[in-house]
Amino acid sequence: MDIAIATPLLGGLSPQVFMRRYWQKEPLLIRRAVPRVEPPLDRAGLFALAAHKDVESRLVEHRAGQWTMRHGPFARRQLPSVKQEAWTLLVQGVDLHVDAAHQLLSRFRFVPDARLDDLMVSYATDGGGVGPHFDSYDVFLLQVQGRRRWKIGRMNDATLQPGQPLKILASFQPEEEWVLEPGDMLYLPPRWAHDGVADGECMTCSIGFRAPAKEEVGREVLQRLLDVEEQAAAPVLYRDPSQAATEAPGRIPATLQAFTGEAVARLTESPRALACALGEWLSEPKPAVTFDAGAPLADAAGVLLDRRTRMLYDDDHVFINGESYRADGQDAALMRQLADHRRLQPAQLRRASDDARHLLDDWAQAGWLHPVAGASEEAP
Repeated sequence: MDIAIATPLLGGLSPQVFMRRYWQKEPLLIRRAVPRVEPPLDRAGLFALAAHKDVESRLVEHRAGQWTMRHGPFARRQLPSVKQEAWTLLVQGVDLHVDAAHQLLSRFRFVPDARLDDLMVSYATDGGGVGPHFDSYDVFLLQVQGRRRWKIGRMNDATLQPGQPLKILASFQPEEEWVLEPGDMLYLPPRWAHDGVADGECMTCSIGFRAPAKEEVGREVLQRLLDVEEQAAAPVLYRDPSQAATEAPGRIPATLQAFTGEAVARLTESPRALACALGEWLSEPKPAVTFDAGAPLADAAGVLLDRRTRMLYDDDHVFINGESYRADGQDAALMRQLADHRRLQPAQLRRASDDARHLLDDWAQAGWLHPVAGASEEAP
């Protein structure tokens, strides 16, 4: 992707300009962002996907001013009739299961993969929606079928309606209103209030981004550092040969407090170890993701990452599906090409060292990537 070239996806802006002017700053309505857009799957396919136990789905209904929400999986008979008004089916992670959804999500890789989360499909009958709400992350709302009326506004009051199964704003003050038709898209930064209501039967794709809380990052990274520490040599035990007899046995010794501080500092003293733990966490697939065993590369002309594979890198490591590898030189450049483009051309693959080739072969047999005859094939 050339980030300096203007694109209809961003309303005639280049990714560089869009990120500078709008990303996490202000909303943007984009008409005909994806001309001649097609839904990544039809209504029947979405309903079938919602029936899988490893797919996150929710059913939201609005009747007589009351909201209800149920979690899937849903057999078809558990979903309302498509003739019934004001219900919505939300299916997360469609990009993990459907090639067309994965390809659509890939259009947004001008944002780092470490931030790109998933593509959710929302199907709604006339009047369906999830109420006025806000998200804590950036989102692109792409209309792929039918029409949806959106109202948006700055969120001046985050108070929620009490007793509701959804986080619905108690006081929503819309500032702008549009009807989006197939191909139109709305970008919203975090914490912009919005309310989308189906105008007839419709389908919307939501491209969401990962925005972990500082506490979550700290917890996950420290746990990985601790796991590595526990696998190391014999532990360093607390010793207090100078401890005097005490008349205050309930007081925690200052030396033990200092020992604890040193233990935590030791875990985080290496920037490289911190970076490695972060990369392993960010590259972990979602909990329900599984891979089917694949075949050896043999004489493959090229390789292509599986659509479920998460692959990232930093200056010292390559990360794939929660695992880390030290990388430098030509092999590091090759792995970074694979992470950035999610494929290697035949000429690139031929430049791989024996060690890199063996590693790629291991990933192929694990189902993390696939051999292809050429560069034009899409991820399975």
